[in-house]
Amino acid sequence: MSPDVSPDYELSDDDANVHHAWDNSLDPVLTVEPGEVVRFECRDAVDGQVGMEATAEEFGEVSFDPVHPLTGPVYVEGAEPGDVLAVELLDFEHKGWGYTGFMPGDMGLGLLPEDFEDPGYHAWELDGDVGHFVDGIEVPLDPFPGTIGNAPGEAGEHDTLPPRDVGGNMDVKHLTEGSTVYLPVENEGALFSTGDCHAAQGDGEVCVTGIEAPMFVTARFDVLKDRDIEQPEFESDHPYTATGEDEPMYGTTGIAPDLMDATKEAVRHMITHLHEERGLSRAEAYILCSAAVDLKVSEVVDAPNWTVSAYLPESIFP
Repeated sequence: MSPDVSPDYELSDDDANVHHAWDNSLDPVLTVEPGEVVRFECRDAVDGQVGMEATAEEFGEVSFDPVHPLTGPVYVEGAEPGDVLAVELLDFEHKGWGYTGFMPGDMGLGLLPEDFEDPGYHAWELDGDVGHFVDGIEVPLDPFPGTIGNAPGEAGEHDTLPPRDVGGNMDVKHLTEGSTVYLPVENEGALFSTGDCHAAQGDGEVCVTGIEAPMFVTARFDVLKDRDIEQPEFESDHPYTATGEDEPMYGTTGIAPDLMDATKEAVRHMITHLHEERGLSRAEAYILCSAAVDLKVSEVVDAPNWTVSAYLPESIFP
């Protein structure tokens, strides 16, 4: 964050500032004017149930009721239904650790639950802009909020797991420092919240977690009266490779008449590559894919089969 930008307000992750469901009846914990800056303290995705010493078995037993603690809601003066809330992401600060894990296969979570009967877990030491994996592998960090959004206009409590028209658990890895996300407003004041921060993530978040990390998020708000969007949009100069430079990649493809099946095949082939060529266990390979492998839809025009590609940055290896 620029040294000449300081928060107008700070919201801690105290219970009074945290909620676990989208609900437009929640009282705002803070009211701000357009142009003001807020520093949010955000808990990790499973609300402190695991730590650096946790095991895969312990991760497999975490409760999802509730999950995704969100800091907020923040009421932005002047925001009305039909407006757009512009959220400029100014700064992210992690707390030195994070984790990536996957659940037991019978829970049906992640891209490949049928391939992994038992849970997996890796606690990451986060050192500046690098996360340390096994065998000397280092993943570049570029933090972002996995969940960022406004309260939906529909009354009642709404699960935080699926993304919505007003944002939420979108897991867009390009919403990094310097980015601006535009969110439709469905309630007076917008009622903005954020959390579920990731220190890094591959496009796809295939094992169901990125590098989940407690974090501070600093953002500036504005209300746009002359914009009309139906779902979130954003501006970002996020680099499209791990280092921000052109670099060698190893790619695998999945080809199938269904895009989800093609996605699964691309990731399966990458897991096999990491296992056979890089010496990782299949569980370690699955975790690394979620943290550092980017999925891309390569083509959807050559019926009856579509192609999905998985990209592995080779710079992460020692």
